[in-house]
This record gives sequence, structure tokens and C-alpha cells, in this order.
Amino acid sequence: MVYLLAPGERVLHLVLISGVSRRIAAPWARIPLDATIPVADAVRHRRLVWLGNQEDVARRYPRLGIVLPYDFMLAAAPIASGTTAYGGVVLLWPVWHPPHLSPAEEQTITAGCRRAAAFLRQAADSGRPLRIPDEPRRLPPPDPREADPVQALAALAFTRRLPVGCCALDLDGRLTFINPAGTELVGAASASLLGRRPWEVLPWLRDPVFEDRYRAAVVARQPTSFTATRPPGTRLSFQLYPDDTGIRVHISPAAGPAAAPGHPSSAEPVGAAALYHLTHVATALAEAAGVKDVVELAADQIVPAFGPKALALMTVEDGRLRITGYRGYSAQLMAHFDAASLTSDIPAVHAVTTGAPGFFPTFADLKRAHPPAVHLDRMASWAFLPLTVSGRPVGSMVLGYDLPRAFPPAERALLTSLAGLIAQALDRARLYDAKHALAHTLQTALLPRTLPHVPGLDTAARYKPAGHGMDIGGDFYDLIRSTPTTAVAVIGDVQGHNTTAAALMGQVRTAVHAGASPGDILARTNRLLVDLSPGLFVSCLIARLDLTHHRAQLATAGHPPALLCHPDGRSRTVPLSPGLLLGIDPDADYPTTDIPFPPGALLALYTDGLVESPGTDIDHATAALAGQLDAAQPEDLNAVAEALLQHAERSAPRHDDIALLLIRATSARSPFEESSPLSCQRQGCTAPLGTKGHEE
Repeated sequence: MVYLLAPGERVLHLVLISGVSRRIAAPWARIPLDATIPVADAVRHRRLVWLGNQEDVARRYPRLGIVLPYDFMLAAAPIASGTTAYGGVVLLWPVWHPPHLSPAEEQTITAGCRRAAAFLRQAADSGRPLRIPDEPRRLPPPDPREADPVQALAALAFTRRLPVGCCALDLDGRLTFINPAGTELVGAASASLLGRRPWEVLPWLRDPVFEDRYRAAVVARQPTSFTATRPPGTRLSFQLYPDDTGIRVHISPAAGPAAAPGHPSSAEPVGAAALYHLTHVATALAEAAGVKDVVELAADQIVPAFGPKALALMTVEDGRLRITGYRGYSAQLMAHFDAASLTSDIPAVHAVTTGAPGFFPTFADLKRAHPPAVHLDRMASWAFLPLTVSGRPVGSMVLGYDLPRAFPPAERALLTSLAGLIAQALDRARLYDAKHALAHTLQTALLPRTLPHVPGLDTAARYKPAGHGMDIGGDFYDLIRSTPTTAVAVIGDVQGHNTTAAALMGQVRTAVHAGASPGDILARTNRLLVDLSPGLFVSCLIARLDLTHHRAQLATAGHPPALLCHPDGRSRTVPLSPGLLLGIDPDADYPTTDIPFPPGALLALYTDGLVESPGTDIDHATAALAGQLDAAQPEDLNAVAEALLQHAERSAPRHDDIALLLIRATSARSPFEESSPLSCQRQGCTAPLGTKGHEE
């Protein structure tokens, strides 16, 4: 399976498949780049992902293991060039493959991805980037030789004489051949079977177990078998032998007692593929956070996996039905139905107000139920499903099909269950969004909106939440102008990602606004936190900048070391005497270190989220950050800040908040000198009074 990233999107689109059916690949037709899926991880982290057995799959990617509970091995690799990712490739092997990739295999995969990236880069540079197709292209396996017509006829005659049944299925499960013995055993003519899936034609094979065996054969590439009873009581054994092109099936009478006579059920059971798709949607929705995530996941999963050509999700807001998201419909059509009153006679509103789903195989059926309906979307069949949570309507979902659809009872039950899952996810997501908005307001109020302008200093700051929970962190920074010639910079990190951490962060920021030396400020703040006993500890680093003498005084309370980039471009960590985290020992001492801070020097203060990640050596990560600071162009501090954040994202997965404060001394003259109103009125003299320049 080959995936491409569309320009400006963070979604991987499936564009090419080989050796597997579209139905099996459907749940992964669109994969958000931040999803916990092997190919997404490979693209994000720019490394090959290898899963050597079913246990690996279940442990590391449980959603994948639920939908494909078979034995297989998987490699996912990024298609990338430099800092640009174009997509990824997924390769599956049967379990007879060795438990690890060989060096030759890994080299082949890497080289193939490198060539693909070069081709995609060349296409983009020429102004003709590859377009994402509506449906993935199928690449047939290479045929080593052409069939000899004489041998083909002889083989056909041979199969006709066989006393046992044999047939062939393609990778989609459709019957491509069956011999006379096979048709006699299954009790159906070949004309009614060819081009169809057996479990969709033969009522006594409409059991999810039988379709599951086909899926297992395709994915695991291992022989499998099952036994079924053809009414009135004939037991048949089906043996499946898969290869790269499809499945050979042997059919024979099964040993053992015949089943009791019975009648096939008139109900149509849900197929294994549909059940696996439903499970996949449920697990995906469980990971969705906000309403936008739910809408994107629903559209990504339902459209390719359940057959509709178009989907629209609507939610109830202030007595109206609002379009929340859609796929396959035009923006103009969605605007036409947006904000429909809950008193209007349209099917989507009717589903909300009555709580009853509506299934319409034809437009005539729809028109009979809703006379005002107008055929605007060019669809052939529709399903209008209420989204209800604990008896409370939250919206409706519309599915449009471009081909006529009968909606048998099993499918209606499946789609109704699907709507219930989406309703619950939407309800959770709306609550999450409300909490997230509150958290964002709190975070914004506690962090400085802008840094103060301090003559003689150039500054830039960034705050990046970890992206989990409510996006509330305890990371903070500030710049305080103490006097016309001094400023205090502070950065810190309160442990935790909740409102308690954020509130404590506000108290710490308030406490550090007054004081003399950085060590004294930390000592006083530490005693305050010990008295408060919040149960949380704080790391903090304070720098007092003397712009007249071009010096900086620094003290730390268990915080990552500051980086100092000298005017000549060399960066190094600032060696400081360590101090305990704030809030532990009321008598802790915090020594102050004095260093030069000449014009052109750049001081970088940051929290541990910028350098720490699981399995990474902190000293190596800090040295790499210093190297990135060396390579940056210090003229634009905002560009430097972005470069440091991008370096952190590329180097390793980040699971903590990041705060970054950059401060550069810009002039050899103090701000007091530049702004002093006491200047000489003598003609031609512009130096302030009391300075050497004035005396000269």
C-alpha cells in the first residue's frame, strides 16, 4: 500500500494497492498524520517501522490488531527527502518470513522510498505535482509467464473431470472459476456465481465466519479451511489456498454426521468486513478528542468502508440543524441545508425530532415520505440517521449512495449502531471542546500576551502545548523591565498538565516579579511554595540582565541550562551551580552566577520539553540544540525560534509542553543613554551630559 501526503494537508491518502482488496484496505484509505498507525508513525518520525508478529501488532497498534486479527508481518517506511515528507509505503509478509528484515531487504525498501521521493520532488519542482486520485489504483502482481492456450484448455478439461469441487476467488473474494463438481456440491449454477462473492449469493454461507476465513487467507497468505452445511443437511469442507493473485478453493463432502434439516434464514447477517469496519470505527472514535476529530474520522472511515458516496454530519444548535462536516457533497449544497429550522419538513430534521432513522432506496420513496423534497444531490439512495445520546438528540447523519441500495435489515441495524457510536463520540467531543476553550482562556490569561519592549534587547518567545489532555501546562516564561537599565527574564515548569499546575504557575510568575539577585528571588519563591504545600514542584531559571555593564546574572532551581550564543556564532551551555526544585526544602540555597552578555550575544531559555524525550540522552539533545542555534541566522529571532521548534519535532517524539524565550543584546549603548533627556545644547554635540563623549 502506497500513501501520499496532499499539499497543505496532514492526511495520508491511499493511492496504490497490490496483493490486497480495496474492501480490506478501506479502513485505512485516509490516515491522519498524527494517528497511531504504523505508516503515520513512519512518516512522522522519518524511520522504518517493523512489526514481526501478531503480538507486536496487538501491543503497539491495538486498533490495527482488532481489525486484522491475523498472523502477518509488516514494514512501514517513509517516502521523504530532507525535511520534506511525501508519503509512505506499507509492506506485508506471511509469517514464514524471518522475524526481522534482512539488511538487503531494508536497503531495498530504503532505496525504493528514496527514488520515489526524488520522483515526487522532481514532479513538484516542475509545477506538476501528483494529484491524489479518488480511488487507489490497483497494481497487479507480475505474471512470470504467459499462459499457453493448449495447456489452458487441457487444464480446463482436467478440472471438469475432477470428482471434487474446485473454484478460484480473486483478491476481492469474487468467484472467477468453478468446475462442474463444485457447482453440483454448492447447488448453484456457475452463471449465478461468477463475478459474485459466494457468501453474498449462497444464503447458507452468509455467516461472518466464512468471510473471515477468506480475509485471513488474503492477509496472512496461509492455507485455511472451514465447514458449512448446505440445506437440507449436506456438510461441505472448504479448503482455501492463497497466493499473490487470489485464492484456490477445494470443495468436498465433509466427514461426520449431517446437520439436522433446516431452512435458511431470511435475514441477511452482517458480513465479517462490515463487523470489522464497525469495530475499527469504534476504536478510532474512542481516540477522537474534539468535534473536528470526530467529523474527520467519521468521514475518513464511513465513506470508503460502508459504501456511501457522500456523508454529512449535522448537530443541533439553538433550534437549528447546523452542518458540522461533510465529505462527497459540494459546499454550495451544504450551504443550502445549513441552519435548517427544527420545524422544517426535511428528512435530516425528521430524524432528529422523531429519533427514527429513514432509509430511502429511491428518490420516489423519499418524495412520498417528504413531499417538499427536491432532488439536488444526484444520489440514488439515502439513509438519514438520528444521532441520539441517552434519549437526547444531538444531530443527524446523512449518507448518500450513487447506486440504488435496498437497505436490508442487517445493514439498517449496522448503520443505526454506527450512528449511535458517532453520537456518543460527538457528545464527548463537544464537552472536550468546551473544556479546551476554558483551558485555552486560562492559559492565555496566565502567559504574557506580548513581551515588553526593552530598549537594547531583541526578544522572541514561543509556547507549544504537548497536545494531550486539555492542553494546559505548567510551563511559563516572562520578561520584566525592572529599571531603565535592567530586565529580568524568567522561565519555569510546574509539573503536571492540569488546572492546578496552571494556577500554581500563575502564583510563581507573580512571586518572581520582585526581588534583587536571581538567587534571592528563587529562595523567596521557594519558601512561598513550601508554605503553600501544593504537592507540585517547580523548576525555574532566572536571568537578570544589566544593559549598562553588559552582564547577566543567572540562578537555577533544577531547570535545564540556558544556552548562550556569542556574537561570533559559537553556542554553549551556561554552567550554573545547581539548586533544588522549588517547593521541596525551605532552606535551599540558589547561588547566582555572573557572566558577560555583550552586544550581539543571544541567550536561549527553554523548558525540558524542547530537549527531553524517552530514550534520548539529555546531554546529547542539549548539544544538538546548541548546534542548531549555531546554524540559525540570529538576525530574525522569530525565525530562530521556529527553527529550534522544528528541530525538536524532527529529532524525536515530544510528549511535554515547550516554552522558549530568546533574548539578544542589540546595542553597546545602554537604554538609559539613548533615552536620557539631559543632553548638551552646544551646537554639534549630541552626547548625553556626564558622559565621556560629552566631555570630549
